[in-house]
Amino acid sequence: PILQKLITAYKIWHNYFIHFDKLTRFGLGMKIESLFIETIQNIFVASIKPKDKKIIYLDKASDTLDILKFLLQVMWELGKIDNKKFIALSFYFEEIGRMLGGWQKKTKTQEMGF
Repeated sequence: PILQKLITAYKIWHNYFIHFDKLTRFGLGMKIESLFIETIQNIFVASIKPKDKKIIYLDKASDTLDILKFLLQVMWELGKIDNKKFIALSFYFEEIGRMLGGWQKKTKTQEMGF
């Protein structure tokens, strides 16, 4: 479910991304694009790794998601993305963040043997 939500958010982002002016698209836009792909990649890898290896990729995914959210906010503050688009993506990021946090907590608890 988390991977599907992330892919859905990426599709929404991609529809916005292709309409940015050249400077925005090849600057901040490309960085956000790259972080999206990196987050998707880390979530996917975590989903197929054995229990003892998952947390590394979950932590990486959490870090990239946090940076992604921050840079999206910067883009919004620069006026490159409107309120409606920002809110739409933020909704997904909030939900993905909760799911990822729960997965991290569960994985860390299992590693400790609780």
